[in-house]
Amino acid sequence: MNILACIKRVPDVGARIDLTEDKQAVVTKNLGFTVSPHEECAVEEAIRLVEAHGGQSTVLTLGAAAAEEQLRDSLARGADRGILLETDEPEWDPGQTAAAIAAAIRTESQKEPFDLILFGNDSADSGGCQVGIRVAHILDLPCVAGIKKLEFANGGAAAWREVESGWEIFDLPMPALVTVKDGMNIPRYPSLRGTMKAKKKKVERMSPEKIEAGLQMQRLFHPPELKKDVEMLGEGPGVAPKVVEVLKTLEVVKS
Repeated sequence: MNILACIKRVPDVGARIDLTEDKQAVVTKNLGFTVSPHEECAVEEAIRLVEAHGGQSTVLTLGAAAAEEQLRDSLARGADRGILLETDEPEWDPGQTAAAIAAAIRTESQKEPFDLILFGNDSADSGGCQVGIRVAHILDLPCVAGIKKLEFANGGAAAWREVESGWEIFDLPMPALVTVKDGMNIPRYPSLRGTMKAKKKKVERMSPEKIEAGLQMQRLFHPPELKKDVEMLGEGPGVAPKVVEVLKTLEVVKS
């Protein structure tokens, strides 16, 4: 199988996020960077499928030269090769990103078509849930979003999506594109041996063409901080009726 996993370099969500004065970007000077959790699962799934069925796994990202760090991390986990769509321009919108990735996939498919393309359901920074679906539309590929399980048989795939009542199961002809959610698998950590081997693996660089933006960002802002109020109801047995009333208000107990 020839499998592609697409990832994005994002700020570490555990860090404090500061904005530039014009509210157009995140101050990255003191931030660590990582791969989104959903996309880590996409990379892990690509590696597992190649281990089970043979073939090759490729990891692709669009971003600055520094994004090679995230590609190397994926290579250290077991991916075979990396592709960096290198750009020094600011954040691209979902349409621009999807168009660039789709063009790169078309170019790569002239050498050997991909059987399966994996995206994270959404990135940890913008959370747009758009790029993977847009790429599938551009390439006219069958697509299922938000899956947590994949099974292969008879030249096709079954994609499982979790819903409140159980599972939705979709039959997919190949080639196909899916977006996966965190919890699909448990991503492995890069081993020391894998990290050393990753230094010798090939990362190809391509210069993507940026189309005209379809969306224009106005500004970023911090959401309001959640307030935590504490109310003392009293002391001793006499406070029990007040506790019951609070539980009724919260609908923990019924009247």
